[in-house]
This record gives sequence, structure tokens and C-alpha cells, in this order.
Amino acid sequence: MDAAHLVARHGGALDRRRLHELGATDHDLRRALRAGSLNRPRRGWYSTWAEHDRRFRAMRVGGRLTGISAVAALGGWVLGRHPLHIAVPTNAARLRSQWRRDVRRGDARNDDSVVHWVAPAHDRSSSTGIVDLAEAIELVCRIEPAEQAIAVLDWARRSGRLDRLELAALRERLGPLRWLVDASVDDCDSLPESLARTRLRAAGLQVSTQVSFTEGTERIDLVVEGAIAVEVDGDEFHRDRFEEDRARDLAITRAGLHALRPSARRVFAHWREVQDAASRALRERGILVDLHNSGVAQLGRPATRRESAPPGLLPRGAPELWRHGRAAGAPQGE
Repeated sequence: MDAAHLVARHGGALDRRRLHELGATDHDLRRALRAGSLNRPRRGWYSTWAEHDRRFRAMRVGGRLTGISAVAALGGWVLGRHPLHIAVPTNAARLRSQWRRDVRRGDARNDDSVVHWVAPAHDRSSSTGIVDLAEAIELVCRIEPAEQAIAVLDWARRSGRLDRLELAALRERLGPLRWLVDASVDDCDSLPESLARTRLRAAGLQVSTQVSFTEGTERIDLVVEGAIAVEVDGDEFHRDRFEEDRARDLAITRAGLHALRPSARRVFAHWREVQDAASRALRERGILVDLHNSGVAQLGRPATRRESAPPGLLPRGAPELWRHGRAAGAPQGE
């Protein structure tokens, strides 16, 4: 019997008892181990995952991937590197190092793993190595930075990994953190786009997503205060689109918007440059944006425009320029 095929069919990991029930013999298991088609993460367990696989290392410790580690293993939008987050049962014992199953976790040095004692019970006989996605995302929302949590929610919604009922249930469980779900969207296309949207909103700016700017079906990733079109370039999507992107920038400018096209690298590593460029572009259009820095009480009048938003821009209506509350008695403008 092909023991490796049997294990793969049942999620990637099976214990010895279940393998025997399914018809595999000890000879089949030894042959698969010698051939390298099976590995043993823990005593009594057999897996088709390679030893460097996060799922294998989580099982070696004694649990399953959770939080940001689970999202990364599923191909989600994750920024930077993170320790291995592992969910283990509340009654778990004999936890091991993620690197060596003969070393107790308490004795391991530089293990770079975080254990969460949340799982109600061990996997019984089989495992996929990853907790339920909604459980993993809930942990992300509780312990990771807000922009990372919102990016994960954007990915889960965009990819259809969470349906509306699951999203509503997650929102309810999050309690005071439910605003993270409200800040996520269904139509975000990438991690840098998600980060740009969240950071611009955190700066007090109004940001609209997937905005129509022509009579056709063309849409802009982000429109800031009804005046700046922000489209984030990434190697994966824009490497072979130089001419097309330049044509879009011209069309955006003809529509009356300021075209701003930062690279993904700029968003990841040099965000302040991007935000400063957006602020300058808004000021040049007569839109005052640094209200939360200079103080509303010190301004004699509200922010104003020299021109209205371009016709045909969706959604319509003037942007909300006062985001942080005007000082009592301040004049309404000239």
C-alpha cells in the first residue's frame, strides 16, 4: 500500500493507529520513511510535509499553526517575518522544540516559537496542521498591529476564504476590536494596496476604493480626498505593464486627478515619502490635510478647495475634510 498517498488524502498527517485502520502496515510505513515520502514530526505520527514546512514544525512542537503563521501558510498577506505561532491543547504535555523532536521545548534555545494554549483537544488520528481560519484571524486581530490585521481581513474577504456569515460571527467575537472588520474591504487587490489605504486613513484622510474614473469600466485603486489617484505598483502585477500604466496615468490626469504611483517597496519601507507626496499634492490643490498635526483650534477657517472634484468621479460628493472636530466657535469659512 502507498502509505504516503493515504496520508496526503487525509490532510497531510495521520497517526499510526489510524493508518493501521486504513490498511497500512508497519512495513508500508518503514518503506515510505526510507523512501522519504513520509516523515515523523512526533512519536506515532506520520506526515507528507517536508521538515522545513511550518505545519511539520508546529506538529513537532505539539500543536497546529495559528495566527499569522496559519495565514502565511495559506498564502495570505503577511508583512515581514514572524515567530511560529502554535495552538496547543490546554492539557498538552511533552512539547518539543520546533527544530528537534528529541529536545524539550523548555530546554530549547532560540526556538522562535509562540505557544497559545487555546485548542480544546489534540487532533484525533489526522490533521491538516492548521487551525480553522476564522480562529487564526481572530488571533491576528488580537495580537498583531492593526494594519496587519486589516490586511489579513482584506485578503480573507477578497479571496472568499471567509463568507459573510463567518465574517459577522468573527466581528461579534472580537467585541471592542470589531472596528478592524469594519475597516476591511472586499475589493482590495494586494498587500501594499491594503497598507496604503489603512495608513492614509490613519493619517486622517478620506480614502475611497476602486473608484470609476471614465465612462467605461476603468477603476482606480484608491482615491484620496477626491483629488489624488493612488495606484500601488508591485513586481507581480506591473512588471510587464509599463506602457499600460503610463497610459492610465495620463487618463487619470485628464480626468482631473493627481496620479500618484508608488512602488510596493516604497509602501513597505519608505512610507513617509509616499505620505508626504500625497500631502503636498493635496496642498497644491488647496486642500489642507495636516489638521491633526497643527491643531484644529489654531486654524481660522476650515479647509477649502480651489476646484471641485472632477465630474463623473464616483462616489460623488465633497470629501469630508474635517475629520477630527472643529474648535467651538470657529468660523465656517470665507
